[in-house]
Amino acid sequence: MPKFAANLTMMFNEYEFPARFAAAAKAGFEAVEFLFPYDYSPADVSNWITENKLKNILFNLPPGDWAAGERGIAALPGREAEFRAGVAKAIEYALALGTPQLHMMAGLVPPGADLAQCRKTYLANMKFAAQELAKHKLSLLLEPINTRDMPGYFLNTQAQAHELRAECGAPNVKVQMDFYHAQIMEGDLTTTFKKYFNDIGHTQIASVPARNEPDDGEVNYAYLFKLLDDMGYEGWVGCEYRPKGKTEDGLGWFKQYK
Repeated sequence: MPKFAANLTMMFNEYEFPARFAAAAKAGFEAVEFLFPYDYSPADVSNWITENKLKNILFNLPPGDWAAGERGIAALPGREAEFRAGVAKAIEYALALGTPQLHMMAGLVPPGADLAQCRKTYLANMKFAAQELAKHKLSLLLEPINTRDMPGYFLNTQAQAHELRAECGAPNVKVQMDFYHAQIMEGDLTTTFKKYFNDIGHTQIASVPARNEPDDGEVNYAYLFKLLDDMGYEGWVGCEYRPKGKTEDGLGWFKQYK
């Protein structure tokens, strides 16, 4: 049976962030993920995880200036020093929170940018991050994001991500397969998952096209959850969706998996 982690950036927004941990635990989740912990101290976030008997399975490296619209800096030439400082900061949090894997956001490529140079920068930053994370037995994740939600994002398809992962060659680099993004960009989810199975480190779910609860929309998640079981997928499934209303009211789909 798949293991589900509540995404506390999108779910349980009825509560302030510190209270979302208790809400997720009360709803039956055993693990959580979120975009960023950096507005709070490592000690505080660790306490919220521990006191609610949760695991934190994922968060992102610092993304640059999120409020100004930046969505990662790994593929942006000239930001290497900032990226390396962000890796160190993320590792500090990961060790405090017991987080096994970190997602490296690629960033938005400006119109007219030299894509070859962006790729070179992204690959170099990936190798650096993978090396630093490996010192602590942590994994680095790459995630393709669809161009409808995030126009200009550097990484868009599973094939592109796995090509870069293979070129990097670090064994602790894996790819996230967010079925929501993959359906919008590529479709053919079963074949794609089977093709890249050995190098998929994390999965995420949401309905398509609205990005709501996974029991709605065009993707047959009951089929995909069985596929995960049949393939022997041992990772977590991150619930990165926007509830239609109050989070608890939309968890009917989750009851059978508690």
